[in-house]
Formats: sequence, structure tokens, C-alpha cells
Amino acid sequence: MEPVTSYNRIELLQVADAVAREKTIDRDVVLMAMEDAIQKAARARYGLENDIHADIDRKTGEIRLARYLQVVEQIENDAIEIGLVEAQRRNPDAQIGDVIAEPLPPIDFGRIQAQTAKQVIVQKVREAERERQYEEYKDRIGEIVNGLVKRVEYGNVTVDLGRAEAIIRRDELLPRETFRQGDRVRAYIFDVRKEPRGPQIFLSRSHPQFMAKLFAQEVPEVYDGIIEIRAVARDPGSRAKIAVLSNDNSIDPVGACVGMRGSRVQAVVNELQGEKIDIIKWSPDPATFIVNALAPAEVAKVVLDEETNRVEVVVPTDQLSLAIGRRGQNVRLASQLTGYDIDILTEEEESERRQKEFRERSQLFIDALDVDEVIAQLLVTEGFTKVEELAYLPLEELMEIEGFDGDLAQELHDRALEFIERRNAEFEDKRKALGVVDEVAEIEGLTPPMLAALGEKGVKTLDDLADLAGDELQEIVGEGVLSNDDANAIIMAARQHWYADEQG
Repeated sequence: MEPVTSYNRIELLQVADAVAREKTIDRDVVLMAMEDAIQKAARARYGLENDIHADIDRKTGEIRLARYLQVVEQIENDAIEIGLVEAQRRNPDAQIGDVIAEPLPPIDFGRIQAQTAKQVIVQKVREAERERQYEEYKDRIGEIVNGLVKRVEYGNVTVDLGRAEAIIRRDELLPRETFRQGDRVRAYIFDVRKEPRGPQIFLSRSHPQFMAKLFAQEVPEVYDGIIEIRAVARDPGSRAKIAVLSNDNSIDPVGACVGMRGSRVQAVVNELQGEKIDIIKWSPDPATFIVNALAPAEVAKVVLDEETNRVEVVVPTDQLSLAIGRRGQNVRLASQLTGYDIDILTEEEESERRQKEFRERSQLFIDALDVDEVIAQLLVTEGFTKVEELAYLPLEELMEIEGFDGDLAQELHDRALEFIERRNAEFEDKRKALGVVDEVAEIEGLTPPMLAALGEKGVKTLDDLADLAGDELQEIVGEGVLSNDDANAIIMAARQHWYADEQG
């Protein structure tokens, strides 16, 4: 068989150089892929059981084939092993464990071997190209990129970024947005994953940060960090809210983002297919921020509960539909922007609810303390919501309430304590009847009503209580009765016997 000619050797290196340039990968990676392909063809020719290696000279392009044999004392597989005596005949310095390279004549590629070699090279080059794309783009998450639409399949858009391919999935496009092959597209890199096949770079035009990055491109003050975009909420293709803050008191953040005659915001709106954008001023005060976020609706009152992350917003009746928005869009976006669950009430609804609560609380004190309606209403007006608050309030403070003399204050205080003792005794009997053990009752922080509630839910032993999560315990004892920290502390106390058993 004729050896590889000098012309073919040079041509081999030229092909490697061309592929490396086209795929923007290292030339050595292409040559290694060629070596793998030649090795595979040589093993098919000389036998798959042989350990055959191919080597391409990086300067001359000469191909060298060799069969590797390991030097052993006793041969078990003569395809990959050689005895010490035979090895030392070929190389006097050979020792047990060394590897002897036995040169092989070059092979002639037939049609099948050539096709196999081509598949191996293409696969290796593709893997190297995907690795290069991943390494290049993994640190670019959060950037905006421009590209050309390469193809559209089932609504998913494949984008040519020049040195890589990316995909915009159908749910990451704006509603009713269509692209054709060759269209220019601008999108946000929101994820780069190392995948064995398929797309690795994922783009989005519906991501909230896409809008934030567009403003950074259109508004120099945002790009320079003078104005910060603190929060973004989007209903892609329809409406969005963006909260901005200026680090320079002389610059109005809303005005800077709107631009002269709305030129800056209009550029972003055009890119987002006409999506309406409310630009609002961010505030460190949650109540003020929520009022701003509900614009253009006017707000009469805000009642904030930071522990449950909920807020009640009271608006005039004529502002209700504006505050809620079409299909709840305005309040939903305001909730996403601020991070609070927002309940909207009209002034009439709030007034009715307050009157109902007033009546219910007054009746509670009438029933528990056996007092007339005037005294019960006076207690509610002073801010008392539970009998416990009255029982554990220092007598001196109770006497300071207008209209309460010492005797009345003492009587109310005593009746409140009697009610609590009577109620706790009833709950204690109930707890025992339900089978809640004394070890659970002794845990600090659990009251008789809580213990009865646990018994009703089948939580009767320390193990039952220890198996609960904090939110499960809160749900059992009732909303607002225990904080997260208190619930977790009770559960950890119930688990103490586990740790004691382990140490024992």
C-alpha cells in the first residue's frame, strides 16, 4: 500500500485549519478529532480488540499508526499485552508495566471507513463548538444581544448570534409577535446551560429584566448608575410597571426615563410592540411605594401587615375600577412590583367592615365579662380586641381610661382573669379527653386553646408535634396566633428528645 503522499499531508493540515477557522475552535481540537476517526477506522481494519493509536504530526501532517502493548509477566490477552522477554528484544530498557508502541502500516480508507471517519470528526467538532459557545456565553447572562432569525419551528425562534446559535421559546416571545427568517431580533440572555444536544443559549423578550436593560440602553443616567431600576413587573405585550430611584437629588428619575416629549420611553415601547409602561418613583417606605405603584388610581388609606406581607388599600368608590384595572391587571402588577399581596376595598366597604368588627368585638366583651353594651363599646374604642389584653394590662393603665374609676377597673380586670381561667380549664379538659400527652402541654409557648386545637388535628405526642413544619403548626392553631419564629421554637423544643436519644 502506498504511503500517504506529501501533498495529502499538507492538504490534511489545510482542512484542519479551515474547519478551525469556520467553527472558531482550536486547530488542535480538529486534529484530535481526525486522530480519533483514524483510530476508529484502523481498529475496524486490524481488529477491535487491539489498542490502536493514531498520531498526526502538527507540522508535517504525517500520520503514524501504532498498536500499544503493555508489558506483563504472564500474557492473558495477546492483543493488548506482550511478555517481558519479547518486549526487551524490541526495547532493552522495557520493564513490567511499560507500554510498547508497535508501528503499523498506514491504512487505505474505503467508502465505509471514510464515512465513519467523517461522522466521528463532525461529532467531535460539533462537541468542541458547543463547548466553546457555552464557555463564551455562560458569563453573559443578563445581557441583551442582537441576532438574525435563522429558522422558526413550532413557534420557537432560532437566532444566529454570529458565533453561536440561541433559541427564543414560544412562551418567551411577546403575545402575537411573529418573526420570519432573516428578521433582526433583540433579546435578553436569561439562561445558558451545558446540554448534550439542542439549544444551550436561551433568550427572552418577555422577561422583566429585558425591559430594564432596554431602559439602560436608552437612558444614559441608568447606564451610568445615577438612576437605579429597583423593580420591574410586566404583563408582556400589554402593560408594565417599573420603579426607579435617583441617586442624585437634582435629577428626577421618572422624567429622565420618560425623556424629552417621551422620546426615551417611546423607544422602549416600540421595541416591546406597544406595551404600555408606567414609570413610578421607588420609595423605601412600603406604604408610599404601594400608593405609587397603584397609579394612576388615587388611594385614600393603606393598612400594612408586614408579618403576613399583606396590605389593605382603601380607595374612593369612583377609583375602584381604575385601581383594580382591566381583569385585575393594575393591582396584579402593583403586587408583583412591591412584593406585597394587595387587597383593595372601597371606603364604603371598609366602613361596613369596621362597623361589623366593632359589633363583633363589643359582643365578645359583653359575653365574656357580663358587662353592658356601653362599657363593651368603650373597651373596643380604646383598642382592646381580646380578653387577654384586658386581663394582663397593668391595673394602673386600665384606670387611666376616661370614665373608668378604680372599682370599675378592678372589677373588669378580675372578670377578665376569671373568664380566662374558666376557658383554660375547659380547654384543659378537652386536651386530656383528646389524648394530648402532658409532655406536649409542658412545652413553653403552647396555650390550652392551642393544645386543644392540636388534639383535634391528631397531634397528641412529642413525635407528632416534632414531625410538623412551622407553617403547619401555624395553620393548626389559627391565623395570626403564632409568629414563624415562635412556631419553629416550639417544634425544636418538641424535637429535643430525639437529640437526647441520639446522644444516649
